[in-house]
Amino acid sequence: MKKLIIIVLFAAGLLAALASCRKLNIPPKNIIQDADIFTSSNGIQSYMARIYSELPIEDFRYTPARGLNFFWIISATPCTTGEAIGRDQTNSMQENFSGWSWDIWGGSYTVIRDCDYFIQTLPTYASNFTATQVQAWIAEAYFVRGMTYFGLVKRFGGVPIVNKVLNYVPGTTTDSLEVPRASEKACWDQVDSDFTYAMNNLPAVNADYSDGSRANKYVAAAFESRAMLYAGSTAKYNTITLYDAADNQLCGIPAADAAGYFQKALNAANVLNGMYSLYLTSWSATDPNAQYNNFVNLFSDAASKENVFVREYNYPNSVHGYDAYNVPRQLIGPNGYSAETNPTLNFVEMFGGLPRNADGTLQTLDASGHYLLYDSTMDLFANAEPRLRGTVILPGDMFKNESIEIRRGIYTGPSGGGISPLLPAGSKAQYPTGDLVTSPTAAQTAYALPDGTLMNPAGLSGIFTGDQTCAISGFSVRKWLNPNLTVAQTLENNETQTWIEMRYAEVLLNRAEADWELYTLGQGGASAQTDAMTVINQIRSRAGATPWTSFGATPLDTIRYERRKELAFENKTYWDLKRWRIFDKEQNGTIYRILMPFWSATAGKYFFDARSDERNDVYTYNPIWYYEQLPSGAITKSTNVIQNPGY
Repeated sequence: MKKLIIIVLFAAGLLAALASCRKLNIPPKNIIQDADIFTSSNGIQSYMARIYSELPIEDFRYTPARGLNFFWIISATPCTTGEAIGRDQTNSMQENFSGWSWDIWGGSYTVIRDCDYFIQTLPTYASNFTATQVQAWIAEAYFVRGMTYFGLVKRFGGVPIVNKVLNYVPGTTTDSLEVPRASEKACWDQVDSDFTYAMNNLPAVNADYSDGSRANKYVAAAFESRAMLYAGSTAKYNTITLYDAADNQLCGIPAADAAGYFQKALNAANVLNGMYSLYLTSWSATDPNAQYNNFVNLFSDAASKENVFVREYNYPNSVHGYDAYNVPRQLIGPNGYSAETNPTLNFVEMFGGLPRNADGTLQTLDASGHYLLYDSTMDLFANAEPRLRGTVILPGDMFKNESIEIRRGIYTGPSGGGISPLLPAGSKAQYPTGDLVTSPTAAQTAYALPDGTLMNPAGLSGIFTGDQTCAISGFSVRKWLNPNLTVAQTLENNETQTWIEMRYAEVLLNRAEADWELYTLGQGGASAQTDAMTVINQIRSRAGATPWTSFGATPLDTIRYERRKELAFENKTYWDLKRWRIFDKEQNGTIYRILMPFWSATAGKYFFDARSDERNDVYTYNPIWYYEQLPSGAITKSTNVIQNPGY
């Protein structure tokens, strides 16, 4: 992103230069004219830098309630999806949509206008550049516009389509400015059109930026695959409809269009074949630790061939604070934050290699109903697929050369003959205090074990009930954390990990899902099944998971679970649950489950208690949220814009 920084500085310098001019026949000093921008490559790059900076990328600085580029990330997206729980999150959504503190609608139409203006204006100055440059820059504007429409339609359904600059002429009516909402299908077709134009007109490598932070032909294809998969899912699974007076379907797409969109998703995904690859730099087919390290490293290796499109950060101009909010408690930084995102047991149970009960849940009790005992907390996860360790910090695992101590407490009761469950199955009660030593705060009183050694009840990062800056689920998030940051460097607005918005693993998962959806719709035949299996097994092999020989009794759920594991904590699951229309089915009445590690003082071993979230927060997802509430300002400004159902 160093180039982008230079571009922004150039724009600032241009303003300064204009302000210092002393000629009398010039425009006002604070106005940059078209000729100042559209006659030089630097001017074009400054324009591009601005519109790219407004892309609706949901990265380290995003939450569903507070929006893009919000510096204080609490109630992170995974804490709304069941991937995790957080001390500041108590439901599917933190706030009602009417309480949002950001304007995705107005901001998006500003970007769309900027793209329209660029597309209309650059040809006037084309003689200053080569035809190849002009073609690529205009295609980039189409890409940015497609991304922006995508951000709108996935939230609101049909929105106004404005593909030319609208200018108000004083003294005339504003009728031409009051553009009504188009049908949802028309909006998805607009996204398709913009991405297709970009695919057909962008080069294979962006001549200005080859680091993946600007679009090329394959970047556009990758986002086309994501968008068309969303459109196909909406056509197939949505049940909410809204029509305007002209009978345009503003919410919903005819089911008959599903196959066409899935085919577009598949075709676009295949464009990237042979151009990108899964990251395997430190991978070994026979070494689980190498597989774990490989998965960790793929999120920090700038040379990775898996990275399709990224947003880079650079201190001090563009920074975030992901680590400051999410490191385990024992690595807490000077800001005093930690453990905001705590993976649920529900999420961990998606991974292979764990001991399981007949119903698929994690096995913590033996055949006689007593807790299984372990010398180390990591013993329970000894055979788990390595991708789990690359995603979640398990109790007792190593991070920054420290064992991350996560305990709920010390059990002091008898252990001969086995330790019975502390609570009845399904109980929502607090733990009994008689045989347990726990800690209400991070300032713990060490307990003297029978051998005379001292042990903190919660460990350095474990569960206490005070401010909850601890692993309240029994787990801490691992993905994205920078292992090289010192405690002193773990500050909000101080961190610079690159956000990978699109990686090749997602493209492969898009391909597999589109394959299977087409097969279920009677298209693609056996080859679609075979291709889906082949692609999924590439992902599983890299993850250290056992390859599939069949999809099981519920193939689509199996494919979806693989996607949820691979893309966890990348802010993708939120939109997947929405497009599959299963958010309410998963969450209504749900209390997410957690895993509490205990040390038995008499047995000298660990045991685990799988239970519902101790806070007993019940999640409820209102189905009207599949289409979000339009801002009231958008409706009051135009009688042609109507609200979505239920608001």
